[in-house]
Amino acid sequence: MREGLAVLKRDNRREEFSREKLLSGIRKACQKRPVSPKAIEDLVDKITGEVLDRYEREVPAEVIGKAVMDGLRQIDEVAYVRFASVYRRFQEATDFVQEVKKLEGKS
Repeated sequence: MREGLAVLKRDNRREEFSREKLLSGIRKACQKRPVSPKAIEDLVDKITGEVLDRYEREVPAEVIGKAVMDGLRQIDEVAYVRFASVYRRFQEATDFVQEVKKLEGKS
């Protein structure tokens, strides 16, 4: 892992990019879902590779979040909605309903 790559958070804090933190977040979203550990590792490797290729010093957190959501949408829709609920900070049940409706429209 390259030293010094920072993630620019929503509140403008900077945090060192961590493959382990990325892996942990994706594992949580996939908990008790029929998603293989290999699929999770492959997604983490893909996102990590893209981030390291495209960003030299700083990557916006939303770039990582969007990549995770795009990847999870392909793997498991429940894991996708779980991750999106935390990432997008769903406040109301209607936020969940809207996200599920978006998924249904893509099927």
